[in-house]
Amino acid sequence: MVRRGIAKLVLTSVLLLVSGAWGAVQARESNPASATVALNQLPPQGVETYQLIHQGGPFPFEKDGVVFGNRERVLPAAKRGYYREYTVKTPRSRDRGARRIVCGGQTTAPDACYYTADHYASFRKIVP
Repeated sequence: MVRRGIAKLVLTSVLLLVSGAWGAVQARESNPASATVALNQLPPQGVETYQLIHQGGPFPFEKDGVVFGNRERVLPAAKRGYYREYTVKTPRSRDRGARRIVCGGQTTAPDACYYTADHYASFRKIVP
C-alpha cells in the first residue's frame, strides 16, 4: 500500500516536471528573445561593443562580425547570414568569454541587436 502511494507520488512529480519543461520550451519557441535590456544596463564593455557595431569597427577580435547561425533557434527565424555576432570583452578573461552581442540586418544599421551573457543560451533584445 505504501509502495503504491510512493509510486503515484513519484509519477506525479515526474509528470509535473516534464509538463513544466515543455511549457517553458513552448513559450521560448513562440516568443524567442522576448526579454529586453536597456543599452545603459549592459556592462560597460557591452555598451562599447554596441557603439563599435554602429561605427563599423574596428573590432578587437578576429571573429567579430562573423555570421551567427542561430542554430539554437533562440532568436527570431531569419535567412542565413542575417545575424552577425560580436564579442563583449570579459574583464580578466583569457579568451573571448561567454558574452556576445548578435545583430540582425545591415552591419552598421542593424534592425535589432541582442545581448547574451551565457554564450547563446538566452538573449535579451537591446533597447537603445
